[in-house]
Amino acid sequence: MFVASERKMRAHQVLTFLLLFVITSVASENASTSRGCGLDLLPQYVSLCDLDAIWGIVVEAVAGAGALITLLLMLILLVRLPFIKEKEKKSPVGLHFLFLLGTLGLFGLTFAFIIQEDETICSVRRFLWGVLFALCFSCLLSQAWRVRRLVRHGTGPAGWQLVGLALCLMLVQVIIAVEWLVLTVLRDTRPACAYEPMDFVMALIYDMVLLVVTLGLALFTLCGKFKRWKLNGAFLLITAFLSVLIWVAWMTMYLFGNVKLQQGDAWNDPTLAITLAASGWVFVIFHAIPEVHCTLLPALQENTPNYFDTSQPRMRETAFEEDVQLPRAYMENKAFSMDEHNAALRTAGFPNGSLGKRPSGSLGKRPSAPFRSNVYQPTEMAVVLNGGTIPTAPPSHTGRHLW
Repeated sequence: MFVASERKMRAHQVLTFLLLFVITSVASENASTSRGCGLDLLPQYVSLCDLDAIWGIVVEAVAGAGALITLLLMLILLVRLPFIKEKEKKSPVGLHFLFLLGTLGLFGLTFAFIIQEDETICSVRRFLWGVLFALCFSCLLSQAWRVRRLVRHGTGPAGWQLVGLALCLMLVQVIIAVEWLVLTVLRDTRPACAYEPMDFVMALIYDMVLLVVTLGLALFTLCGKFKRWKLNGAFLLITAFLSVLIWVAWMTMYLFGNVKLQQGDAWNDPTLAITLAASGWVFVIFHAIPEVHCTLLPALQENTPNYFDTSQPRMRETAFEEDVQLPRAYMENKAFSMDEHNAALRTAGFPNGSLGKRPSGSLGKRPSAPFRSNVYQPTEMAVVLNGGTIPTAPPSHTGRHLW
């Protein structure tokens, strides 16, 4: 009996020890992982869910929402493409798809600046940053050229010309990015992440040139005789201007601000990630959405008067009889009949209701009241149809020559 109780006590001690060991190991694992992330998440992706570094989650949410909106715009444009009939709206559809693809790439590249860097991630950052911005700015420049043509001449370039121009302009930045990686990583065998902020900015000079040229050309889209396309030029100008402000802000912060604030490399990745998300949303709100909306609008029908346009000449307020004799519809007063007319003539002194003979002594006498009361009396409808003036008797009315 005593031996059995002693075995039970030893079993309870072993179970208690194992339970404490499990609790201690779990607590140590939780202490080594970030708050908000799972236990099996790689340390490289901790910034995507780390609640202690909230900037990564916020930028991730903003970039994810922008990517979804961009995909939705591409889907809408693809579905509505067969219903676009107007030539000037259908020709830039390929350019719109190219621009939306570049904007989607900007949102996707944002995640590369949130996660922890390595050799592959750094190479992707250095190559795609300039290339994706070059693609977007090239599309904006092609769009500015198109709107300028539409405002001045009413017709724009063909779709293949717009896409070809954008791709050719982008290829220049592709060559620059490839050459930079080859010279620094392959030839000098330097780590892909070992580059100075000034080197990163100097590799983007071509992007800055595209942006400045786009801004200058967008100013001329507001001058022309075809006012229908000036709204597109206004949105293009706003997009380019806001992009200039974003680039000035991030370069100032990236080159000088982080050093002045004694943050060093700690704020470099957040600065670049926020720049990508902000630029993507500017492209979506001020260019992609207005252009897609304009493309999907139904074509204007020709020779359709716009009654709300005060610039059109007003209609003449003079009578139509001055130039064109329009047929009038008269409505006879049914209260007046031939029998009443003859009776009135007899009452006025004309025998047998005839106007040819009058008895002697009746010269100078005017028709009596019964005769005047039976002359032609236009109805209210006849007055309305005549434009408010009292019409004369119809030509077929009996007694018209007595008026």
